Amino acid sequence: MGLGSIGVTEYIIIFIIIVFLFGGKRIPELARGIGRGILEFKKASKGEQDKTEEDSEKE
Repeated sequence: MGLGSIGVTEYIIIFIIIVFLFGGKRIPELARGIGRGILEFKKASKGEQDKTEEDSEKE
């Protein structure tokens, strides 16, 4: 196993650390926030992509 690969054991350890840090009740709230952030990022990147396509069409 190299430095770049993460196995099942590492995922379990990371999950346990997250539960200890944030508590079981805050994990769904945290996941929702991450999901919203990803959606906002996708919307923003798509908006930028649309802008560049419109600019290239004008030229």
